Amino acid sequence: MKNFRQWHDEGTNEFHSETRVYFSQCNVTKRLSFYELLRLTSDCAVDDFAQRGMDREMLLKNGCAILVSRVAFRIHDMPHENEHITINTWEEKAERFQFRRAYEINDSDTNKNLVSGMSTWMLVEPKERKLIAIEDFKLRKPTDREEEHNCLMPGRIRLPEQASIIGERKILYNDIDCNGHVNNARYGAFVTDALLPEWQKLNFTDYRLNYAREALPGDTLTMWAYNDQAAKKITIAGKRDKETSFESELYYE
Repeated sequence: MKNFRQWHDEGTNEFHSETRVYFSQCNVTKRLSFYELLRLTSDCAVDDFAQRGMDREMLLKNGCAILVSRVAFRIHDMPHENEHITINTWEEKAERFQFRRAYEINDSDTNKNLVSGMSTWMLVEPKERKLIAIEDFKLRKPTDREEEHNCLMPGRIRLPEQASIIGERKILYNDIDCNGHVNNARYGAFVTDALLPEWQKLNFTDYRLNYAREALPGDTLTMWAYNDQAAKKITIAGKRDKETSFESELYYE
């Protein structure tokens, strides 16, 4: 029987979490879905902080919450059904209002790199969602670690003027987490569910996703999209009235 471990490296606080890719986490290609990729990496980041004494309740007691802002992942070989993987994550040098976190997902048996990624997270006051400067976060020692990464960087995404409406997405009960808004991983499902049938067959190499405005129970997002064939990039955005809720880019071969 396989035992899955979690541990921190001494001195670096690099966090490692082993797991198996289950049937329910895969899409029709028998590969990890984008939604599950977001869920696994987000949960791993939460576990990292929790095992260092900074779980959600501790953060709330100290008047703060941490919300993911932007993510970017490069797919070298998307994990497949029954594969044993190790998710490795660590904090890097923060920006003024953004934590920065790196990810490497490897095959646990061969150590082959399967996915590389970066994310940024905002520190906010829980009720009003007002930004708090990262330098004011005193629950852990900050890091100066910075590395080169084999992925695109999180950054601004612009919806092209040529984009058109391709559908709607109503926010339902199971989209909502205990923060009272759509869970960050659910946007991965919103993005891939919006893909037109001919786009679903593409081999995607990079994903970028930005969170702009919280989607709440009962909201309906208007889905916009544009396929830039020259750049081999599909841009998908969800809007609530005139406000952008999220923006994403999917690059393909």
